[in-house]
Amino acid sequence: MPFPNTLFPLSSASLRLCGVSLFALLLAGCLTTPVDQSGGPGSVTVTNSNPSAIISAAQSVFPNYGYTPGFGNGVSSVVFDKDSNKLANVLWGSYGCKQTVRVKVMIVQIPGTNNYRISPKVYTVSDAGEAGFESKRALIGLWGAEFGPLLKQVAAQASAVGGY
Repeated sequence: MPFPNTLFPLSSASLRLCGVSLFALLLAGCLTTPVDQSGGPGSVTVTNSNPSAIISAAQSVFPNYGYTPGFGNGVSSVVFDKDSNKLANVLWGSYGCKQTVRVKVMIVQIPGTNNYRISPKVYTVSDAGEAGFESKRALIGLWGAEFGPLLKQVAAQASAVGGY
């Protein structure tokens, strides 16, 4: 006769579910992305550089693709704007309300190195540049992957200068 489970009365289906859940939790811990490879779609690692070199490189690369410097630049980020196309105006805007695509390039140092991770954060903006009326909406998902090639160019230029 099997030993009765009086302390934790669980059915075999519940035990299987607990086992599968524990396995999934352990597997998720094993599959975490290292810090030097994180950042999301479009993110790039810049080796042996510094934030001012990265910002300078971004300011020379993005205008070649129709982007103009935006407001909100800092030590750890740089912002670029570009007028959107007609499809984006229909998707996110309204009649007569032009949309602007805003890219904020985030710069994060990888701990213990002179390497930096640059990641794009993409927004659509209504009434861009209109103080008090500007409305921005984050574009999530694969929108950042569009900027991977540009950020690779930024990384190539910024890596050539070295660290501090």
